[in-house]
Formats: sequence, C-alpha cells, structure tokens
Amino acid sequence: MNSSPFSVTIEQRDGAVHLALSGELDISTAQQLEDDLMRIEAERPELIVLDLRDLAFMDSTGLRLLIMADSRAREEGRRLAIGRGNEMIQRVLRLTRLDERLEIVDVGG
Repeated sequence: MNSSPFSVTIEQRDGAVHLALSGELDISTAQQLEDDLMRIEAERPELIVLDLRDLAFMDSTGLRLLIMADSRAREEGRRLAIGRGNEMIQRVLRLTRLDERLEIVDVGG
C-alpha cells in the first residue's frame, strides 16, 4: 500500500493561523494534527484555517477531528474555517453533511 506521508505546514497570515495539510489524514496521522491544533488554540487566534487542498485522503478519524476543532472554536468564540479540498474530500463532507455545519472557504494559492 503506497500512502502519502502526512504533513502540516503552519503559517501566520493576515491575523489568522493557516494549517496546510497534505497527504493522508487518518487514524495513524490524526494525533499529529490534534497536537498542532491544541498548541495553536492555546495561543487563542481569532481564526484558524485548515487548508485541505493538498489532502489526498481523510477517514472518519479526520472528520471527527474537524468536528471537535469546530466545536472548541465555537465554544471559545473563535472561527475555524476549512479550506476546500479535492473532489473526494468535498464529497465526504457533503455525504456527512459537514459542509452544512463547517465554514468551508476557498483558499488562494
């Protein structure tokens, strides 16, 4: 099985923290993202953007992680925006109706 290595690139831009995800977000890689999110959330940024453009795959663990991060942001009066992913990722978000709950945005290159 040829899996893409997972990576998170973090950068601050326009008062927001952008996390660009690439590779496969699944049960074996979710903890890395969770740790990054917890560290960033502790700094209390107004807006966190999770850019899914380069994400090749996301399983239910990744979906759960998005839901939990969104819930924490709402509870703390912050925003979590999800940068639109490829068609497969968007289809998963549509089928689970998370596209109706999460703030999905287009992110530029």
